[in-house]
Amino acid sequence: MIPWELLDSAKAPGGRHDLRLLRRGQEFSIRLGHNELMNSRLSGSEKALATLPCARIGIRKSPKVLIGGLGMGFTLGAALKSLPAEAKVVVSELVPAVVAWARGPMAEIFGESLADPRVEIREQDVGAVIRSAQGAWDAILLDVDNGPEAMTSAGNDGLYDEIGLGSARAALKAGGILAVWSQGPDKAFAKRLHFAGFTVEDHRVYASDNGKGARHVIWLATRKNG
Repeated sequence: MIPWELLDSAKAPGGRHDLRLLRRGQEFSIRLGHNELMNSRLSGSEKALATLPCARIGIRKSPKVLIGGLGMGFTLGAALKSLPAEAKVVVSELVPAVVAWARGPMAEIFGESLADPRVEIREQDVGAVIRSAQGAWDAILLDVDNGPEAMTSAGNDGLYDEIGLGSARAALKAGGILAVWSQGPDKAFAKRLHFAGFTVEDHRVYASDNGKGARHVIWLATRKNG
């Protein structure tokens, strides 16, 4: 078997371990210490994070979408395929090295997505972007950390608590959608979404594209009027 090769590492903000980019043949892995956060062979749920909400807001005029977390670009790529030419997609990535990996070792995976004129990359905390404007976004897609239970950085908990969800609701347009990726179910988080003023659906989707193996959860939380 081909051994894994360490390509680069970077400090995870507030975390105790480094983020590491590894490659084995054509396969890439991003890990936090020894825990794998994402793998280039498993893109199904990351794509679903984009396709599920964009199927609903893509018919809007000039939709604006905020993606929290660049990762391996599967969510971005799926959003671009689902959105019209006049859409605007902002990707907020806190770790500059992840952006560098996208433009360097993983450029083939990203294809032309980073050069798409609809795309803006911000090396910034997505929480700060959310709080910076009210009623700005048709959809906010969060693939930050391990979902509502932060693993990379404890600071990410602030995206998923009552205050963070309130900020996300305020940042959405009427009927806008907050979509959240998670490794698994979380009843307490679903209740927080309800209390924050969303109607909530949870979708169980396969991690892989072939409809086999582990399933992840995508929450679609639609902002209630009023």
